[in-house]
This record gives sequence, structure tokens and C-alpha cells, in this order.
Amino acid sequence: MGKRKTIAFNTLGCKLNFSETDAISRQSDAGVYTIVPFKEHADIYVINSCTVTKNAEKRCKALIRQAMNNNPAAHVAVIGCYSQINPKELLEVPGVSLVLGNSEKFNLFDHLKKIDQGKSETDIRQSAEEKLDTFMPSFSTGGRTRSFFKIQDGCDYKCAYCTIPLARGKSRSNTIAETIRTAQKIAGTNMKEVVLTGVNIGDFGKPHGESFVNLLRELVRIDGIDRIRLSSVEPDLLHDEIIQLVKDEPKLMPHFHIPLQSGSDKTLKAMGRRYTTEVFRERVNKIRQLIPHACIAADLIVGYPDETEACFEESYQFIKKQDISYIHVFTYSERENTRALHSGQEVHPAERKRRSKQMQTLSADKKKHFLLSNRGLETKVLWERDAQSGFMFGFTENYIKVKTRFDAARVNTIERVMLNKLDNHNVYQV
Repeated sequence: MGKRKTIAFNTLGCKLNFSETDAISRQSDAGVYTIVPFKEHADIYVINSCTVTKNAEKRCKALIRQAMNNNPAAHVAVIGCYSQINPKELLEVPGVSLVLGNSEKFNLFDHLKKIDQGKSETDIRQSAEEKLDTFMPSFSTGGRTRSFFKIQDGCDYKCAYCTIPLARGKSRSNTIAETIRTAQKIAGTNMKEVVLTGVNIGDFGKPHGESFVNLLRELVRIDGIDRIRLSSVEPDLLHDEIIQLVKDEPKLMPHFHIPLQSGSDKTLKAMGRRYTTEVFRERVNKIRQLIPHACIAADLIVGYPDETEACFEESYQFIKKQDISYIHVFTYSERENTRALHSGQEVHPAERKRRSKQMQTLSADKKKHFLLSNRGLETKVLWERDAQSGFMFGFTENYIKVKTRFDAARVNTIERVMLNKLDNHNVYQV
């Protein structure tokens, strides 16, 4: 038997990408490939890419250079969204041997066999222009106590700034029955928590006449999964039934991630969003009414074309008034093949940076207030494997980071704690 080849994986972007990378890596033949850390010498490097921003594409190219520095003779495979949107650009980057889009990436190891068989690089390069109409379920299992579980893919929301519909295709998912069968595989592992991921998970079930809330009702019945956490749900899809179910079902974590994008109705309309600020406000108020200690995070884009100073100030004041826990602030990034690129007056990069900093300061203030409002709360923490300076870390049900003295026996266990001591890094020590 010949020496096993070494292969390394790196993932950029969202939790969805992480679930898919882990699923793809599990397809590797243990008799052929040995998985090693990306920073080490490897025969093959695989980068699951992101194209949401220019920075994500720059990071991808930096990882390609890192791989070539680790082993100039290595083959680099770039898969995923960047490969789907702009394969020709990637093929021109020195060291890249293989480019696979968002369907073909699941056949990665078939293409790697061509490398093993000595096929030329030109033959093994793969166009990313395949049709995106199938759903491939995936979930992560390695390295953590939480599993990222892909339940949905694609998006029918054609927002003016976004390339994801081009990269991922139309919204699609399995049936509830098929999704539950996959979830039962996760329940057979030692994972305590499942994070439901996708491009637009609130759209789950649409191809089959089913609904996201009915999937949740079935998921909470599965033995072997202790905690279920939602990733982002669009404001117009976060129905009262979902919020009520999170309140009523102990397995559903009181943690909501709502992509607002702007606190100005004028900007939301220009973006092509499907709701108004009033819908967002109603969703936040409903959550606070039913689940007072819930974590509510919001996504926000600053510097969108034609976001005047008045629009930005309106957005800032709206968000300031909302009882949310913190904000994920994104600076607008021009993307090819989007309507936003050719509509409106560009906001100067320096002004985008200023607005981003102002919103990040607001976010820090809100997060501090949220953390202090939970002081004295008795809750449960899932302890993770991460360790630093003698401490281990975990997250409460409402996603507050907690630390305690490291004890290997407590890893991947759920403990009841009291939140009393908040350190300088906004982490509760128990």
C-alpha cells in the first residue's frame, strides 16, 4: 500500500459553508487521504470559498498563497461560492488546480482521483456553471460540541446588493421527513446542540408545501439532541408561531438572529428588501414580550448607494431605540452582477468606514446593556472544548459566553450556572 496523501481544508464565510466542508471531508477515503491542519504541509489544500464581500475573495487568495508557501508542489482546490461566481478568475491564480462550484464540490474526491491518475491540470479543472437545482444535506461533526446542520439552500429574495442567488440558486430543501432522518444521524453522535443553517432557513419547505415551524415541531421530538439553535431568519418569515414555539419548547434556544440591513425604509426599498422597519420592530417587541431574556442580534449594512446622511441617521436612531442585544455591522461591498452596482450615488469609502465605526460603537453599548441585564440569571451552559489560559468556555441558552476553570470531564456537558461576575472581555466567569 502506498503512502497516504495528506489533505487540508479551510472554510470561509457562513455556518452553511462549515457544515458543507465537514460533510465533504467525511467523504475522504481514510486509506488514501490523511486530513491535516491547513497551516501544515499537505499534498492537497481545499478552500471552501465565500463571495459575499471583496474581503472574502481577498482572504481566499491569501489562503491560496499560504498553501503554496506551505508546499509549492501542492494542488489547491477552490470550491463553493467564489468558484461558482467567478471560476475563470480563480483559475488564473498561481497554484490553483481545481475549481468546483456549489453542486460539483460534492464530487471533490472524484476530481482528486484524476490528479492521482496523473491527468493534466487542464483536464481536471471544472467549470462552475452547473445548474443549481438539487439539495445536498450536510452537517458538521468534528471539533466542537455543536453541529451546524444544513436544512435549506439557495434564495428567492433577489436583493439588489446580493450575489447569493447566483452562487446558490433558488430556494430548496428536503421534506420534513427526509430532514428528520438526517437529524437522527446527528442525534447518534455525541453532539449536544444543533445549529440550523441555510441561506434563508425561514423559507424551508416551500418546494413541498411544508413550513419551517412544522419542521421545528418535529425536531424537538428527537431524542439525543438537547439544544436547537436557529441561525438568521428574515423578519417577514419570523412568524408569531415560531416565537411562541421557542418560548414553549425547552430544546429551542432563546436566540434570534434577524437580518434588518437598514433602519431606513427608503434604504430598505432601494435594497429590494421585503419588509419595513415596522415589521422588524414588531418582531423584536413580540420576542421581548414572550421571552424577556432572549438574545436578539441584527445584521446591518452601512454605506449602501444613496444612503444619504439623513438615511443613515434615521437608521441609527431606529436601531438605537430597539431592544436588541447587538449588531453585526457590514460595510457595503460592490458586487458584480448586482443591481446596486449601477443604481444610486456611491458613498465614499471613508464615509462608509465612519458609519461602520459609529454603528459598531452602538452595538458594543447594546451588548454591554444586554449582558448586564442578565446578571443574576440562572441558566444552562454547554461547555466546549476550547481552552485558554486555564479556562474553558461555553454558551448559555441565550448565547452569552461563559468561562470556568478547565476540567476535561466537563467538556460537552450542560450545567446550570448563575451569571454574576462579568470580566473585562464581556465574558461571565462561573
